[in-house]
Amino acid sequence: MRVIFVALRGSVVSRKSAMAAMVSDEFPISNDSGSRRGAFVDTGRSALLDTINNAKTSGFHFRTWVLSGLGFFTDAYDLFVIGVVLSLLPLAGWSPLSPTSTALLGSTALLSAVIGALTFGRALDYMGRKAVYGLELIILVAGALGSAFLTPVNGVYILMAWRFLLGIGIGGDYATSSTIMAEYSNTKRRGMLVGMVFSMQSLGLLAGPLVTLGLLFSGVSPALAWKLLFAFGAIPAAAVIYGRRKMPEPPKFTIGVKGNLDKASSDLSKYTDLDIGANGNGGRTKTVVKAEWYKLFTDKRLLLLVIGTAGSWFLMDWALYGNSIMSSSMLSFLIPSSIKGIHRIILSTEYSALIFGVAALPGYWLATFVTDRVGRKPIQLAGFAMMALTFGVLGIFRQLTTAAYVVDFLLIYGLSYFFIEFGPNVTTFIYPPEVFPVSVRGFGSGTAAAGGKTGAFIGTVANVFIVASLGLGPLFIVLALLSTVGLFLTLFALPEPKRRDIEVVSGEERFLVKAE
Repeated sequence: MRVIFVALRGSVVSRKSAMAAMVSDEFPISNDSGSRRGAFVDTGRSALLDTINNAKTSGFHFRTWVLSGLGFFTDAYDLFVIGVVLSLLPLAGWSPLSPTSTALLGSTALLSAVIGALTFGRALDYMGRKAVYGLELIILVAGALGSAFLTPVNGVYILMAWRFLLGIGIGGDYATSSTIMAEYSNTKRRGMLVGMVFSMQSLGLLAGPLVTLGLLFSGVSPALAWKLLFAFGAIPAAAVIYGRRKMPEPPKFTIGVKGNLDKASSDLSKYTDLDIGANGNGGRTKTVVKAEWYKLFTDKRLLLLVIGTAGSWFLMDWALYGNSIMSSSMLSFLIPSSIKGIHRIILSTEYSALIFGVAALPGYWLATFVTDRVGRKPIQLAGFAMMALTFGVLGIFRQLTTAAYVVDFLLIYGLSYFFIEFGPNVTTFIYPPEVFPVSVRGFGSGTAAAGGKTGAFIGTVANVFIVASLGLGPLFIVLALLSTVGLFLTLFALPEPKRRDIEVVSGEERFLVKAE
């Protein structure tokens, strides 16, 4: 019996070895940068991907960052500046805004950003990155200039329409910039490079209050100030439209979806000065990645990633945007009731600038520069945990939201802001382009961003009514509960992508099919 067992075992092992050899010939195994197994179908494709993944951080990375990052500076500025504009409008000849009008004006761009993220995300995969990159900024610039110069006094609905157009462009930028930066990044510094794009938001967040203070201190009237605040938001975006339109198709998309190795190699060489040499495959790959868009909702692994990325972004954005957009009114309790009009706006704006500059901005960049060492998941978990703690303290101890505890409130509120940024605000942007396969990376990133902007929209609207009817204390309790849910969602639904090739993290080998 033992002889028979050994013979059978030897036969099985032999068959397995033969099958393994066949698989190895068709799908060579590479152990570089993350132990890829079956991800590459030929040496040419493997060489090109390895060239990008293993490249030293150099000039083309930073060029891509500037083109992508200035868009994000504008996104943040345009989204958050509406808060102070809403405070200026009654002083600029507008009739007092109702809570409903205030909520809708503050959130319209967030709602349309959902549409923009989904539309541009799908277009990235269907039409290609190059075909659409830059178009989102053209829409954004039109929305910003229309808001500034084509909105009459008391034109609430006209302003909503222009802000809606603006939001389409902003949502599109969330999908396009993260995807393109991730596909040009190397493996070692991918988190930092993608995070640097998003962290330009911190400068835009701070620019809004600083530009406001500059205008008001220089004596510009509120009637002109709110128009200039909107108009300034078009300038950085307009500056990089040409550069975006001239960028080539990212080589990872060209070979992963189109299977065109010659074109990918040529574009890589021209844009980055990197060279993979002769590929020996006649310019085509044997297989391509073919995960259709609906796989995001029918494939169990991808669906869990959609829930994890979009869900955690939804919960984080509720806290971030609801607080940031309405910061001028939320922080008004810190100002003595005897201070009114433009002086009240100036003081509340100074508080906003203080919190954004001291707490938020360092959090963005610290998260960006340590994410490739610490990991995305630990940072996101710690951020949600500290958000839950700080919001819970502010909600339970209601006296902290009174003028008698200004210093205490600012310290705790500022700490919550720091851990939003040194936490899920940065990592929820980095995650999506890393975890979805190349053929659905745009739509996956767009879907995650749409989840975030849905949370931002709901949070902005809901926070206005919660504060108006119940006060700040109950609002902070709600935010603490949402942060707790975000912590558990991150824990159970998201992987750790740090220093792993994007092809491995996204599981592209599961969707390889024979090229036509």
